[in-house]
Amino acid sequence: MSRLVGAHFSISGGLFEAARRAGALHCNTIQIFTKNSNQWEATPLLEADIVRFQNECSAQGVRLAFSHTGYLINLATAEDGVHGLSMRSMMQELKRAESLELPFIVVHPGSHKGAGEIVGIVQVVESLKELIDDTEGFRVKIALETTAGQGRSMGYKFEHFDEIFKRLPAKYMKRIGVCMDTAHIFAAGYDIRDKKGYVATMKSFDDLIGIENLLAIHLNDSAKDLGSRVDRHENLGKGYIGLDAFTMLLRDKRFFNVPFVLETPKVDNDANDKKNLRIIRKIVGDI
Repeated sequence: MSRLVGAHFSISGGLFEAARRAGALHCNTIQIFTKNSNQWEATPLLEADIVRFQNECSAQGVRLAFSHTGYLINLATAEDGVHGLSMRSMMQELKRAESLELPFIVVHPGSHKGAGEIVGIVQVVESLKELIDDTEGFRVKIALETTAGQGRSMGYKFEHFDEIFKRLPAKYMKRIGVCMDTAHIFAAGYDIRDKKGYVATMKSFDDLIGIENLLAIHLNDSAKDLGSRVDRHENLGKGYIGLDAFTMLLRDKRFFNVPFVLETPKVDNDANDKKNLRIIRKIVGDI
């Protein structure tokens, strides 16, 4: 069976167009936004749009589709106004993903905005509890994404996830997971460029988060150096991480069933995606 590999695809023209774009590049996995990523509200999904998206995924050989939430959502803030809007928007995201039968959605934990990391952790925990309680019976999971640590964002330390998970009872953890972003963890200070650093990083991830909780991997090189705490993605092999790290990651048997999705810089055509996918396929060899 081929590995789950793809990219983030635009929904311009309709949700189904993301599947068409994936099919053109022979991708069996897609990440999408289900709404405008820079707006709080969204127009309702029509049943016809849902059916067309699902049919197109089937026609194009897309085996796995999942979504990324909008960028405005902040589950870590204690500021009532922003947090209230974030929870409302997150509920919309969950309902849309459930309607589309997506297995999980990826979300950045958010920023504590100066209140401190402990406050941020508690806010994320309470937010997740409320969201899962309010969507009882849903199957869609929430994948918290590792971050670069830019500004006051949470999720740049594996310890943040450990603290969040320790505070969540088992019934909530059934619908919680993690998305690892290679550019983010590198910018946050996790050196995966050589075998020693890679092994140490993945051991820390497994010890604190648990590989069993890993739902997806964003495969991105970094335009900024190790520990920069700056989130800037680069094409594979063109940034500070380099191809050795991606080779180790893609050939790590622990991740053979985990979807890998590119979020590398786009150009007007598919040239960058094609180059990056070619690199992945050369490393993996069975796609």
